[in-house]
Amino acid sequence: MNMLAEIEAARPLALIGLPPHRLSVVVPMYNEIDNAQPLIDAVHGALAAYPHPWELIVVDDGSRDGTGAALQAHAATVGPHIRVLRLLRNFRQTAAMQAGIDAARGDVIVTMDGDLQNDPRDIPLLVHKLLNEPYDLVAGWRKNRQDGFALRKFPSMLANRLIRRITSLRFQDLGCSLKAFRAPVLRQVRLYGEMHRFIPAWMATVTSPDRMAEVAVSHHARTAGESKYGISRTFRVLVDLLAVYFFLNFGSRPGHFFGALGLAVGAAGTAILGYLGVLKLLGESVGGRPLLSLGFFCVIGGLQFLCTGVLAELLIRIYYDGTHAQQYHTMPNAQVGDNDAWHV
Repeated sequence: MNMLAEIEAARPLALIGLPPHRLSVVVPMYNEIDNAQPLIDAVHGALAAYPHPWELIVVDDGSRDGTGAALQAHAATVGPHIRVLRLLRNFRQTAAMQAGIDAARGDVIVTMDGDLQNDPRDIPLLVHKLLNEPYDLVAGWRKNRQDGFALRKFPSMLANRLIRRITSLRFQDLGCSLKAFRAPVLRQVRLYGEMHRFIPAWMATVTSPDRMAEVAVSHHARTAGESKYGISRTFRVLVDLLAVYFFLNFGSRPGHFFGALGLAVGAAGTAILGYLGVLKLLGESVGGRPLLSLGFFCVIGGLQFLCTGVLAELLIRIYYDGTHAQQYHTMPNAQVGDNDAWHV
């Protein structure tokens, strides 16, 4: 049995044994007027037999082609469980996704793209695994991806391999937008910039990678509208990856990062100046040597890195103290015992 046949066979079974919950499906859209009505119909059809309450939140990210009006008009004919959230301008996909997450009322939140390349019939597969196993995130894996190789699949393969190496996450397809989350855990992460590509990495700052999983899902070729992505996104991924690496490893201790740089650069500068000092004592002229300038600037640079580390530590302490944010997050329902009980 091939992969698509296995997915088709598993879909009906995924509706059986789902624990009680409320489901919110969040879909950001930008200039997708041709997909506006088909998307609502596809999600509604896929979840028509869903055994628990659900809602669809479609976020119009400042579209200029009439997508927002088309979504509102069709949603009004389907039912009040189809909610359309329109942003004032194009804030890009991450902000649109965060807006939908903020508006979601469900215990489980599922995100997906609005171009209909993700199949909403796969939503129960992800939710079933999420709720019946100890996971906080279940992501889709487009094993049979229907995209061009040169501009989409090959750059994605390289990016996924690099991300796996840096973040130590075992995901095969971090770029798939079809993901299911436990809402309380997802709400502990705020999405900024272009962070939607690295949601599993950011989730790893509040939960264990062992509580994340991946499920093979179907993928369709785009039949309407135009892709909003190109080869340029590869460079944005590289820049974002630096931020991910920093926050994963030094988000709560930035002084260690800047301190290590400061000590390394300062030590190099001190060694250079020490070497030139010995030469000066031996009677050689060092005033015109480029090494003198290099050693001087290395020492100054090292001091600046150290000062930056101290300031970063002060800022992170103010952040945690002022906002009551936590550097740790406990597992849901993991506490045993009564907080008010004492052994006497």
